[in-house]
Amino acid sequence: MVSDGGWDAAAAESFCSQWLPAWTGNDPDRLLAFYSEDAFYSDPAVPRGVEGREALRRYFTKLLGRYPDWRWTHRRSLPLPDGFLNYWQAHLSDDGDAPSWEGVCVVRLRGSRIFRNEVFFDRSAMPRGTTEVPG
Repeated sequence: MVSDGGWDAAAAESFCSQWLPAWTGNDPDRLLAFYSEDAFYSDPAVPRGVEGREALRRYFTKLLGRYPDWRWTHRRSLPLPDGFLNYWQAHLSDDGDAPSWEGVCVVRLRGSRIFRNEVFFDRSAMPRGTTEVPG
């Protein structure tokens, strides 16, 4: 249920079941469909962030092109005003031996579109040679 206090665990998990798969497969337009026109996005490679759909498109095109096979898993969430805190795990590929790492991100939404997404994780936890995320 989505309330003034944020998205409960079931609503967050449902949203993530659609959103997180869009990070796989090198299809930036599929991923962009989850973001508002004025969205702000940041991660450790772009700590000052990128703002607006066209800037997101450029960044996601580079990022997804670099990591087309990675997989993201929603682990749990906590409600936030207008969204949730998403605890996740990422795997470099479907290979059972593929490296993985964990992190958390702030997901704030207007309706069903993300207007703010701030991603946090320890880049040193990523396998060697994968930390060169295009900025």
